[in-house]
Amino acid sequence: MKYVNTGVVFQEVPDEVTLSINISNCPCHCIGCHSEYLWEDIGEPLNAMSLDMMLREYGHDITCLAFMGGDATPAEVDELAAWVRKHYPELKIAWYSGRPMLSHSIHLENFDYVKLGPYVGTMGPLNVKTTNQRMYKVQKDLTLKDITKKFWKK
Repeated sequence: MKYVNTGVVFQEVPDEVTLSINISNCPCHCIGCHSEYLWEDIGEPLNAMSLDMMLREYGHDITCLAFMGGDATPAEVDELAAWVRKHYPELKIAWYSGRPMLSHSIHLENFDYVKLGPYVGTMGPLNVKTTNQRMYKVQKDLTLKDITKKFWKK
């Protein structure tokens, strides 16, 4: 699994200051995708060592880490989320997936938030009520609570 870039963002996960990591080799190829460059298998290896370097640099400035993509290798995303959970327990962990359903390789105890759904231009992004995408907060009993409405403009 490879990543292309990172950024500290404020809108990807509600109420969190998030370090987002853009993962390449996306198999979803959504029509109208704003990040088509992530369809290619490009970038640097994303592993525990590279994550540790990022989190040491940004750790005091963030409350959450978001894996943006990784649908080609969800088991690797899950493994890295488990590593973060063990070594940085104070951080929340999110995964943005373009798949409509949660991969069987994902263990919800490793995540605090999960976004599911491909981008469908006619339905709009997360911040409109007609979106097909959904953002979930993982509950203590490992059920998913739909919090998509937190993105909608009032």
